[in-house]
Amino acid sequence: MPDIASMIANSLPRGRLLVVDDQPTNIRLLYEAFHQQYDIFMAANGEEALEQVKRAQPDLVLLDVMMPGIDGYEVCRRLKSDPQSAQIPVIFVTAQRSEADEVMGFELGAVDFITKPINPVIVKARVATHMALKRQNDLLRSIAMLDGLTGVANRRKFDEELVRLWRQCQRDNAPLSLIMLDVDYFKLYNDSYGHQAGDDCLRKLAELFRHTLQRPQDLLARIGGEEFACILPWTEAKGALTIANRIKEAVRQQALEHRASPSGQMVTVSMGVVTQVPGAAGRIAALMELADLALYRQKANGRDGICVA
Repeated sequence: MPDIASMIANSLPRGRLLVVDDQPTNIRLLYEAFHQQYDIFMAANGEEALEQVKRAQPDLVLLDVMMPGIDGYEVCRRLKSDPQSAQIPVIFVTAQRSEADEVMGFELGAVDFITKPINPVIVKARVATHMALKRQNDLLRSIAMLDGLTGVANRRKFDEELVRLWRQCQRDNAPLSLIMLDVDYFKLYNDSYGHQAGDDCLRKLAELFRHTLQRPQDLLARIGGEEFACILPWTEAKGALTIANRIKEAVRQQALEHRASPSGQMVTVSMGVVTQVPGAAGRIAALMELADLALYRQKANGRDGICVA
């Protein structure tokens, strides 16, 4: 199995840098300094900066302090109070650097200060340092969010992404679907073939499930021993059922032997599918309960199939 850390590191896109300044000259200067190394996003005021952070999710923000409307300090305060942007490092760029300014900035969560007029050599060195630290932290966090056996997302990642995608679909008034999958008679598989073979079986199935999910926004996670889940944002019930049938057919075609299984002596999976449009009163726990109930019903009805809640 390939080294997970190497796989993640090699898959990381170019670093993303957000430059926030109300002076076009400074934006042009910083763009020229960094556009060959990073993907550059620009904002001319605090409101634009907050919108750009939501859209682009930059790895680092170069933030002017003095701007009309929302100043840099307030932008930083809002970024650090939002769980979706709290981990993005902020470097303040200011013409008025005093000890009080630095104390305030660091208390708000900034990682550094750069003084105007901008020295390209200094700003490139500071950005390179903090960009490297951010990317390293992202790598470590990604590893912590992966299941060690299969390389897909783990339960912690599943829980975090379900909350994030629920909120996004709630804002968009869009459907979110969830598929719970359970490998049928897996204890019998381990008893018949041994735990090493069981681990190999789970790895093969995880890879199969991963290839079946074709959209980058969909998430596959291993949430228990032989239990997996697929989060399908912006997916209606019909689309979720199509994906579940695709998974079932892929497992059938894989034809993994399971002599102890009452389901045709082949490895099969049971699935529970649920779709909701998250409303203001909707609860993620209710979505999970419905998906679990659908899975339970399918297992009680003979396994090797799909039950739609």
